[in-house]
Amino acid sequence: MPSRIESIDVSVEELEQLVEAAGSGPLPAEGQQKLKAAVRTLGAVAAMLAERDATIQQLRALLLVPRTTEKTRQVLEAAPPAEPPRDATTKRKKGHGRRAAGEYVGAQKVSVPHPDLHAADRCPECQKGKVYPLSEAKKLVRIVGRPPLQATVYELHALRCNLCGEVFTPPAPAAAGPEKYDATAVSMIALLKYGSGVPWYRLQGLESHLGIPLPVATQWEIVAAAAARLEPIWVELMRQAAQGQVLHNDDTSMRILRFQRAFSDPRTGLFTSGIVSVFARQRMALFFTGRQHAGENLIDLLRQRAAELPLPIQMCDALARNAPEPLRVILSNCLAHARRHFVDVVNSFPDECRHVLETLAAVFHHDALARERALTADERLLFHQQHSLPRMEELHAWCRQQLDERKVEPNSGLGKAIQYLLRHWPELTLFLRQAGAPLDNNLCERALKKAILHRKNALFYRTQNGAKVGDLFMSLIHTAELSGVNPFDYMTELLRQPDLKTNPAQWMPWNYRATLVDSGIAA
Repeated sequence: MPSRIESIDVSVEELEQLVEAAGSGPLPAEGQQKLKAAVRTLGAVAAMLAERDATIQQLRALLLVPRTTEKTRQVLEAAPPAEPPRDATTKRKKGHGRRAAGEYVGAQKVSVPHPDLHAADRCPECQKGKVYPLSEAKKLVRIVGRPPLQATVYELHALRCNLCGEVFTPPAPAAAGPEKYDATAVSMIALLKYGSGVPWYRLQGLESHLGIPLPVATQWEIVAAAAARLEPIWVELMRQAAQGQVLHNDDTSMRILRFQRAFSDPRTGLFTSGIVSVFARQRMALFFTGRQHAGENLIDLLRQRAAELPLPIQMCDALARNAPEPLRVILSNCLAHARRHFVDVVNSFPDECRHVLETLAAVFHHDALARERALTADERLLFHQQHSLPRMEELHAWCRQQLDERKVEPNSGLGKAIQYLLRHWPELTLFLRQAGAPLDNNLCERALKKAILHRKNALFYRTQNGAKVGDLFMSLIHTAELSGVNPFDYMTELLRQPDLKTNPAQWMPWNYRATLVDSGIAA
């Protein structure tokens, strides 16, 4: 596809004037630039139309200035802001852009006492008072660079008897460990690959420059062996995720080069599905890569759900593949997806879209206030019924009026956006009737960025087993992040355990620290 052309604002009338002016004499530099830009744009559009897979979305992205945000204020370019004023109890965070020393939670702490003075010593300034320690020490931050992986070569100087030839080799120090690759090295490789999207060959090149040879095949052998040890944790994570109160699901495309497809299988697409389960205050992320869509993977997951539990809430967009067959769930659709249909046509229908977007902005604002006030699920439901329900009822009546009174062409972009909103209205407004129902599927969308990052950098998985290993590590890494746990520390502690099959439920991200304390491993 052609690269994006530099955006120059010029109308059709202005181009016609430039063409007429060119017939009577040379054009000024600015006029020549605009005319050349128009010709290049025409050529780029013609080239795209010659391709069979060119879409309207691609043409729109080429010709229009890309939108970097979908916030109501920026989309509508409104003044004053379209969003409602923030509640009086909400305070903006003050800051100067610098990070406080207390935010470096992974930093090594070094206590530096005063070289000359101690507590209760005579003040050297006034010679009368006594010095005492301040409640908070002054903190200085020093950051140094280190390679992701570091190696130590232990040279064991052996001795040999000159008479009998016996060789006496000194014992290896305890720091050498029983294995060549420490648990910390395994965790770092997995985190760089599946958490940060660094492809094997880039990691190999980086370590090679730093004097640590780490071939691609060696990296794969390390993480594949670690995945086999961590699989009981992944299985337990799936079991617990199946018991969730809210299940978010969606998928994105993925490539597997050597995918073993059945001869009778008519499907050609491959996907990575993301499922985020919310249970009480715990959030669990799961990834599944293969031929199945997100809805089919959710069906498999729900087979592990306890029968006595109430029906969970399923949050997804309205694509049929997210719910391929009737599920024993309470279906909720993403309001942000419905909103995006109006964002896409805001330039063509500014007044109508302004009304819809400002109404939805108020609803999302109410949900933000509920989070800031830490309302319970029932309190949040009552809050939305009090503040959001009147606005949504007014929006529903307005949408019906646009179609019934033929104020909007049903086949237009606005008409289709309105029909989408009305067609899925019960699922889009579940948050007004069901406690705990979310407004959008952003939680799953953010989770899928792990898979998208891998796809953008590594492009593909080579085999199905490679995809399974990637799913396992992405699930553990993102679940740890959702739990506020350092994924590097978490995976390192897991890999140091001799047996994870005995009781994997004790090694979840939210309770593994307590397990270490109970077992006497950590203080």
